[in-house]
Amino acid sequence: MRSWRIALPLRCLLAWAGAALLAAAIVPATSTSSRAQVEPKRVLILHSFGLRFKPWTERTQVIRNEMSRRKSLDFHDHSLVSARLAGDKSEGPFVDYLQTLYEDRPPDLIIAIGAPAANFVQKYRPRLFPGTPMVFTAVQQMRVERDKLTENDTVVAAADDFLPLFENILRVLPLTKTIAIVSGASPNERFWQGVLKRDLEALAGRVDIKWLNERSFEDILTETAKLPPSTAIFFQLMNVDAAGVVFEGGTALTRLAATANRPVFTYDDAFFGDGILGGPMASVDDLSKKAAEVALRILDGEKPGDIKTPPTGLASPKFDWRPMQRFGISESDLPPGSTIFFKPPSPWETYRWSILAVCTVLLLQGGLITLLVIERQRRHSAEIESRARMAELAHVNRFATAGEMAASIAHEINQPLGSILNNGETAKIILGTRAPDPAITEIVDDIVRDNLRATEIISRLRSFMKRAPSERKDIDLNDIIADTVKFLSPEARSRATALRSKLNGAPLQISGDPIQLQQVFSNLILNGLDATSDTAQAQKAVTVTTTRNGNFAEISVADTGPGVSDEAAKKVFDPFYSTKDHGMGMGLSIVRTIVEAHHGQIEVDKRNGVNGAVFRVKLPLA
Repeated sequence: MRSWRIALPLRCLLAWAGAALLAAAIVPATSTSSRAQVEPKRVLILHSFGLRFKPWTERTQVIRNEMSRRKSLDFHDHSLVSARLAGDKSEGPFVDYLQTLYEDRPPDLIIAIGAPAANFVQKYRPRLFPGTPMVFTAVQQMRVERDKLTENDTVVAAADDFLPLFENILRVLPLTKTIAIVSGASPNERFWQGVLKRDLEALAGRVDIKWLNERSFEDILTETAKLPPSTAIFFQLMNVDAAGVVFEGGTALTRLAATANRPVFTYDDAFFGDGILGGPMASVDDLSKKAAEVALRILDGEKPGDIKTPPTGLASPKFDWRPMQRFGISESDLPPGSTIFFKPPSPWETYRWSILAVCTVLLLQGGLITLLVIERQRRHSAEIESRARMAELAHVNRFATAGEMAASIAHEINQPLGSILNNGETAKIILGTRAPDPAITEIVDDIVRDNLRATEIISRLRSFMKRAPSERKDIDLNDIIADTVKFLSPEARSRATALRSKLNGAPLQISGDPIQLQQVFSNLILNGLDATSDTAQAQKAVTVTTTRNGNFAEISVADTGPGVSDEAAKKVFDPFYSTKDHGMGMGLSIVRTIVEAHHGQIEVDKRNGVNGAVFRVKLPLA
């Protein structure tokens, strides 16, 4: 019994120990598996010439961008320098280097960029990770040895179609007789020279081909700077010239386009924008995005041998506006469906919204101006009608004034008429005698003088009451004032008021209507006479003074009446306002209208230190 009790704990301890050892063995394995799952897949990119050689650099960049946009990857770049040199013996050691570098962890995918890289990989495929999937791209389909492809290989290639590139040259430049082909001297470039020579046999008799591959690039620049007008330039490649000089990026093309005296064409739009005129070209985006899509499908587990991608042909023609302008090529010379790049936008494209905004503002302004013009015409018509009504009212006012003065006028006329009658009767008596008195001549002269006086009084009254259209002419204000004072003198005498005038020594020439201005001054004088009539002063007077004040003639009418209060001075020129019990309140309103129509001013003020008011009128001198 005791032995059984001891054995049970030992058995439990053994079970626990086994479980602990099993857990210790499982945890590291799980951790290693987790680390393997989170590590990004490794992509080895093998370049044909180097990391900075067109057109492969642009294609590689598009592939990397497209793949990185959708998946986290670890890219490794290696360059096949042997493609630049003929007979290079470094390929074997380079393969050994790659094997050693990735011995512990081979890449998950290999992407060969360009024909030299594709040929290198196929040559050493048994040694270059034969179990690793491979994508051949940025290569013409003729450069791929399809009989050497394995189930782990797939190709995303461009179609071999060069003849349309040269047909485009002849389409855009129909007078072309010679095409100069600029090309380098590396093995890859020499291969394509052979391909082009074979394809261009179809143009025999239509155009001559001039090869510039056996010269240094400096000699090529000299040659292309003085080509005949009937020549075009085709830029194939310039990675290594005949002198062994290596050209990275687009430096060679940039210098060529800057110095060449004829348009430059090429086969790949990776060079577009560096001075190339344009045409149908292989598209960097089309081929590279297809390659990126195929590479991602392989990384997701799809078998490379099952992915068949048709070759990518030439893209739609596109042209650079700048070389077109330089060489005088119009849009009508381009193939149908062409797209023009780098063309400065038209003012409408650049400032569309600004132009629309300006047009909108102009339309609104035009509408507003039209409305203002219509309103101005209506206002002008209203002003004309108002002036006509005011003239009629002034005429009525003159009739009323004349009615008020009728008794004085009758008195003034009766005196000369009575004198005429007496003199006439006396003349009859004297003439009836046998011995006429010599004084008859004096009597007759008195008759004539009194008759003229009566005629003058009546003439002034008729002129004052005359209704005539407004007529501007040059007049002397002194004459107007003198006539008005003479006309109103009888009225002043009937009211026992002295009417005086102090005229400026020199003429005061203005442009105005004499009838209307006489209305102004007669109203002001009569108002002064009315004001003095209400006072009990012994000496009542109305004084009219004319002076020159700068470019204005100033006429003041001062009276000795009670004056005008400050409150009344603010409203005295308003229509229908009057300080008289019997007044209509239109006289001074008419006066102001006439003065302002003559571009003048009128104001009323108190006399300094003396009773009465002063009305001042300013009118511009002619």
